[in-house]
Amino acid sequence: MSDKVFLAVDLGAESGRVMAGRFNGSKVSLEQQHRFGNGPVQLGGTLRWNLIGLWKEIQEGLRLSAASIGKQNIASVGVDTWGVDFVLMNRNNELLGQPWNYRDSRTEGMLQKAFQRVPRAEIFAQTGLQFMQINSLYQLLAMCERDPELVAQATQFLMIPDFFHWCLCGSRVVEFTNATTTQMLNAASRQWAFEMLRRFDVPTAMFPQLVTPGTVLGNLRSEVGELTGLGKLPVVTPATHDTGSAVAAVPTANTGRADWAYISSGTWSLMGVEVPEPVTSDTCASLNFTNEGGVGGSIRLLKNIAGLWLIQECRRVWKQNGREFSWDELVRLAESAPALQSLINPDDPRFGAPSDMPATIRQFCSENGEPTPDSEGAVIRCALESLALRYRQTVLSLEKLTDSRIDTIHIVGGGTQNKLLSQMTADACNRRVVAGPVEATAIGNIMMQAVAHGDVAGIEEARQVVARSFPVEEFCPKNTAPWDDAFQRFQKWM
Repeated sequence: MSDKVFLAVDLGAESGRVMAGRFNGSKVSLEQQHRFGNGPVQLGGTLRWNLIGLWKEIQEGLRLSAASIGKQNIASVGVDTWGVDFVLMNRNNELLGQPWNYRDSRTEGMLQKAFQRVPRAEIFAQTGLQFMQINSLYQLLAMCERDPELVAQATQFLMIPDFFHWCLCGSRVVEFTNATTTQMLNAASRQWAFEMLRRFDVPTAMFPQLVTPGTVLGNLRSEVGELTGLGKLPVVTPATHDTGSAVAAVPTANTGRADWAYISSGTWSLMGVEVPEPVTSDTCASLNFTNEGGVGGSIRLLKNIAGLWLIQECRRVWKQNGREFSWDELVRLAESAPALQSLINPDDPRFGAPSDMPATIRQFCSENGEPTPDSEGAVIRCALESLALRYRQTVLSLEKLTDSRIDTIHIVGGGTQNKLLSQMTADACNRRVVAGPVEATAIGNIMMQAVAHGDVAGIEEARQVVARSFPVEEFCPKNTAPWDDAFQRFQKWM
C-alpha cells in the first residue's frame, strides 16, 4: 500500500507552515513544504493580522506540495490556527474591516463593561470559560462599541481557521474546538449562547453552524484547485484551535484517564487535562480555569499561561538593540545565571504587550522586592523559572478540580526543544515530564484527517500512531527542595 499524504496548514502567532504528513498505516512522518512569517501588523495605532498575505502563502504552500508530492498522493488538507480571533463578512463576502489581533488594546476595560450587562458568575456558568480580555466575546463587544455600523452589516462570523476553510472550499461553518475559545458558547448544550449574546445586544443571525473535528467540508474551489495543482482535493476540518490539535498528538496510552496533564508549549503555554464534561463549579470559576473543546467529544480543562512569549519578546528587543541571540544561546546564558534569584508573575497584565519586555521584567522585580536581573541570562532564567512555578501552581489546581493525582506532565510543541525549561518543570512540579513531539499541532491536524478518512479508528489509535512515530525525552525530578522555598515566594503575587 502506498503512503497516504495529508496536508496541514498550521498557523501560529509567529509563523505559518504547510506540512505534509505521510501515513503508511502504522507510522506518520512529516515533511515541511513551506514556511512563512506571521505576527501582528501595526496599522494606524492598532494591531491587525495580514490575512490576505497569509492566504497568499497558504496557496503557495499548497502549490509546492502538489509539485513535490503529486496531487494523486494527497488525500486532503485542513487548517489550524491560534484561538479567539475572528472575521466578520457581509452579504457580498467582503471582510468588514481589517482583522484585529487579540493583543490590540481596544479590549481594555471591556470585561467590566460586560459584567454590567451580564454578571461575571452568570457568564461563567453558561460558558465555562476563563476570563481574559482577549476572548472573542470582549473583542466583539469592543467592535460593537467602536464600529457598530460594521457589525450591523455582518451576515457571517467566522473564526480565523474557518475563514481560511472558506477561502479553500467556500464552507461557512465554525469548528467546535475553536468556537469554545470565544466565551460565546454554552458549555452544557455545546451550541452558541444566543440568549446571553442577545443580552449584550450582539446580533446572532451571523453565527453559523458548528461542526466537529473530522468533518469533510467539501472540495477545493475550482480556481484554488487550478492555481495550486491540487484539483478537487477534499478539505477536512481538524481541531482548528492549535491547542486542540496539539493535545490530540499527546503520545499517551492513557486516553480517558486523569493521571496525566499536558502543556502545549509555544507563544502561550496551555496547561490542562482532558475531562468528559465541562467543569463549571464555583471552585473552577474562582481559579479562573477554562473549558475548551477537544477531539473525540472531550473537554480540555486548562489554564492559559503566558508561555514563551516572554522569551520571544526579550529576544526581539535585544535584536532591535543590536544584540542578536539564538534560542540555544539564550538557554546557555540562562543556565549560567544563578538559580531562583528573581521571580515574576508571568501572567501579570503588564507582560501582555510591552514595548520593552526585559525592562518590564526588571521593573516587576524592583517593585516587588525581587533582585533585579542584571544580565540577559538572568532575565531569561527569571522568566523560565517563573513559568515552571506557574506550572506547579496549575498542576495543584488541576488536581483539586479533578480530585485526581497527576503523575506525568506531557509537554508538546515547540517549547519541548527548551530542555532547560523541561527539567525546571520536572523539578518545580516534582512530576515526571515527557517532552515531545515538537510538531504536535501539525501532527494532530494530520491525524484528525486520517480519522476522517477512516485510516485511523479514533483519537486513542491516533495517539498510538504518534507514540510509534516520534521520539520523546523524559525528565525526572532531581532537586526539588529549592523549588519548594521559591514557590512560597512566588504565590504571594498570584
